Amino acid sequence: MKYYLFGVALFLVFIQCKTDTIKTVDVSNINVQTEFIDFHKQFYQLKPTELLAFKKKHAFLFPSAVPDSIWLAKLKDPNEQLLFSKVDSVFGSCIALEAELLDLMKHIKYYKPSFKSPKTYSLITDLDYENNVVYADSLLFISLDMFLGATSEVYASFPEYLSENYTKEQVVISVAKEIAAKNFPIQNGRTFLERIIYKGKQLYLLQKLLPKKEDSEIIGYSKEKFAWAMHNESQIWAYFVSNELLYSTDQKLNARFIDPAPFSKFYLDMDKESPGGIGKWLGWTIVNAYMQTNKKTLSELLQTDAETIFRKSKYKPKK
Repeated sequence: MKYYLFGVALFLVFIQCKTDTIKTVDVSNINVQTEFIDFHKQFYQLKPTELLAFKKKHAFLFPSAVPDSIWLAKLKDPNEQLLFSKVDSVFGSCIALEAELLDLMKHIKYYKPSFKSPKTYSLITDLDYENNVVYADSLLFISLDMFLGATSEVYASFPEYLSENYTKEQVVISVAKEIAAKNFPIQNGRTFLERIIYKGKQLYLLQKLLPKKEDSEIIGYSKEKFAWAMHNESQIWAYFVSNELLYSTDQKLNARFIDPAPFSKFYLDMDKESPGGIGKWLGWTIVNAYMQTNKKTLSELLQTDAETIFRKSKYKPKK
């Protein structure tokens, strides 16, 4: 595969190449009831004498088995206060985040009228990267300390390919992923083609729910990595076809081409210039081709099997 240093001109092309299958829908009249609780700010600004009343107000967040001494120690812990100060410097009053979340909830309700917005709590969870967003129907918890910016020193021990998406721009995307997974079920499959189109459906759904986000942000690629994928599309496709991967059921292909990783594994010299999970990008491209060729609703797309999508997409890589 060939890789080129594109410079500023390529970024202009990239911006212009954002898919035209996503039509912005009018959600201005969608009525959703939202409530955002800046729990992290309220807690870390407490005076010790205010803890009891605060616990009563948010009792379900304070397990009875945990003594007050633990909470008081957290309030005094310099490392926790430092983390709070970093969160505060990035998110401030959270007004911008609340606006993004409101827009997301409206889009979700547009596509699923029965959806009810959860009450949202902002937290600091000591860099709990496995639970940066937790959605439980009526409740949504967001660990803001996992979105401080890719270069934040608090992520020094994290792999770069993971921490590059620990940014405030990714908060609403992470929230959308969690809510979408429970409200818009999608069938996966055994073959590589089924698995990448499954991922493609997920990404297309995120496009519909977050029309203001760039494609590169939605998939979690830098603009350079996204441009690499677009430029090498025909070579990526040729590799999968020539190696007969599309109908393979080899689960090892997940680690090579679907799962989060620093790069995709073609076992070629230029692997390290590729983004990880290139298979999901290709699946997304096929899904977009299908939606351009076939006038289907979002619900119809999500229920359509992978083979039909692939066949009717008439997909041909750009050269």
